[in-house]
Amino acid sequence: MKKLKDSQTYLNLARAFAGECQARTRYEFVEYGFRYNGYEAIATLIDKIVYQEFNHARMLYTFIQKADDKQIDNIEICAGFPFREKWDLEENLKLLAEDENTEANIYADFISTAKKEGFPEIATLFEQIMAVEIKHRDIFKEIHKQFKAKKVYSKSASTTWACPACGYVGTGKQAWDECPLCKAKQGVCEIKLPEHLQI
Repeated sequence: MKKLKDSQTYLNLARAFAGECQARTRYEFVEYGFRYNGYEAIATLIDKIVYQEFNHARMLYTFIQKADDKQIDNIEICAGFPFREKWDLEENLKLLAEDENTEANIYADFISTAKKEGFPEIATLFEQIMAVEIKHRDIFKEIHKQFKAKKVYSKSASTTWACPACGYVGTGKQAWDECPLCKAKQGVCEIKLPEHLQI
């Protein structure tokens, strides 16, 4: 069996690490845009995904470090990364969903290579990350759909709205413009996502 440091899987770990780091930073840009424009709850949700991307990178880095007892000074990789997100909030949500879908497809290739090269533990790591990226994609698609339809804080049925700033809970088809208790703006209200997309 090949040593990990002499394999394509080793390079794929490095590519995945670079991809997760870049995704994390791009998502922080988008998170900043939502927070700056008063959408605190969407920003907070994106921030949770940012932290998950950080932990994906951390685990990938750990596996890279296991490949050699010596310090790794450099791993030469060639990969393309997107630079598409701008300052259009709605478009960014669509692009983030597309980015996550692309990442999931890349992980599918990495899984196949790791299995062929005899690295089942790394294939499992890639599989686990891929499953989370698919969930991230679906979260971004759902937020994009709600944001585009202007339904983030407006629902067809009466809904419970919670203010994370003070704990006030109210019900109605639409969230308040301003929290009745602490006067926080509507953008702090928790985002309503289907149960399977909760994080």
